[in-house]
Amino acid sequence: MRTIDVAIVGAGFAGLAMAGALRRAGRDDLVVLERADDVGGTWRDNTYPGVACDVPAHLYSLAAHPNAHWSRTFAPGGEIQAYLRDVAAREGLGDRLRLRTPMLGAQWDAIDAVWRIDTGAEPLTARSLVLACGRLTEPHVPAIDGLESFEGALFHSARWDHDVDLTGKRVAVVGTGASAVQLVPELARRAAHVTLFQRTPAWIVPRGGSEIPLAERERLLENPGDLARLRAELYTEGEARFASRSGDAAASATAREAALAHLHAQVSDPALRAALTPDYAFGCKRVLLSDAFYPAVASDAVTLEPTALTAVDGSTLTAASGAEFEADVLVLATGFASAEQPYADLVRGDDGTLAEHWSEGMTSFGSTVVAGFPNLFVLNGPNASLGHNSA
Repeated sequence: MRTIDVAIVGAGFAGLAMAGALRRAGRDDLVVLERADDVGGTWRDNTYPGVACDVPAHLYSLAAHPNAHWSRTFAPGGEIQAYLRDVAAREGLGDRLRLRTPMLGAQWDAIDAVWRIDTGAEPLTARSLVLACGRLTEPHVPAIDGLESFEGALFHSARWDHDVDLTGKRVAVVGTGASAVQLVPELARRAAHVTLFQRTPAWIVPRGGSEIPLAERERLLENPGDLARLRAELYTEGEARFASRSGDAAASATAREAALAHLHAQVSDPALRAALTPDYAFGCKRVLLSDAFYPAVASDAVTLEPTALTAVDGSTLTAASGAEFEADVLVLATGFASAEQPYADLVRGDDGTLAEHWSEGMTSFGSTVVAGFPNLFVLNGPNASLGHNSA
């Protein structure tokens, strides 16, 4: 069995970027393992109405693959997916990209100094293993009493069922995070009514952005230096937000006031405003961007239930407050299993699995390498996520 230099698990942004960087460094002996039938990672999986990036598109792209063709300031999910397909094609990965090939297990062989990888097909052996599996891969389904008894369509926002016609339906949404603030305004336009279960309100700031005129796209295409400067400017703007997310009292106060002003400008009802106002410091949780969420929630099309969904009995949904609601469709916008990485049980190093090593918290050196797991590299590992800029 031939030993491969590098095996990369995942064909989203991180995996494709890693493969490209290795190839440009002259290290072509690699494979990219992807369990799905296409590249794209979270942008392949998330297809809910309104899905888009909340980072400006010219920054939320690979430096090695600048894209002058973005249609909007904040690119729609389908456009990002198409971009990643194009990146994979331009990188010329060919048969190095192995779709429908999951990593079912990986064992470090200390005698031969290689990783032995089980894919369910032909075993692979690699000198180095790169986990580019992402944090937004496995939907989190909360433990809700009687959830399985729901009589209508039930699905997670990351596994959207496009066969369900929402027209004239009573739709309930659980969660008010990054997916929900994009999804709820779209549902409010389609459904008969939307009931929104909110456990914890989020800090929300204006999103802005617009369609990018064709003339501007052509100008950036013809002037790559301008495109590079635009990317640099967007990065600098993001870095300026670090203070407000990292405990700087003055910067946090300024950002908090901007978020509150946004809320007051869009929600006139004092009681509803109070329910939508967080009781924690700005920046302690992910700050969201939206110009459409508050108006949707303030409209007659949406009812905000400011407590969690605690029980389901057929079509009846009961909140922690005791309030009951009827629904035809139930959407779980409840995030992902990001604190405990799903792949951790599959990777075994010198003395146990990653899950065992991280049982008391995820640790690493430089967010990338983990003691006891030689030649293993974790992309977007412990403490790598940013709250102010694009990684």
